[in-house]
Amino acid sequence: MSELASKYVLQTAPFDARFPNTNQTRHCFQNYTDYFKCIAAKGEDFAPCKQFKRAYNSLCPNEWTSKWDEQRENGTFPASLEP
Repeated sequence: MSELASKYVLQTAPFDARFPNTNQTRHCFQNYTDYFKCIAAKGEDFAPCKQFKRAYNSLCPNEWTSKWDEQRENGTFPASLEP
C-alpha cells in the first residue's frame, strides 16, 4: 500500500477567488471550457492545461462531462472553445 500511496497524489481543485461560493457549478464549467481552449491554443502536451483538466475532473459530475463531450463532437456545445 505504501508503494501505491507514493505513486499517486490525490488532490481536489484549489481555491479560486472567482468562485467564492459553495456552489461550484460555474467553476466546473469554466475549467472544462478553459481546458479545451488551452489545448486548442497550446496542444495537449502543454503542462498548464492539465491543471484545468484535473480541476474539472474533480468538480464536475461524470454525466455532465460525458454530455459535454457528446455536444462537442456533434458541434452543439453551448460555448465557444476557440482560444
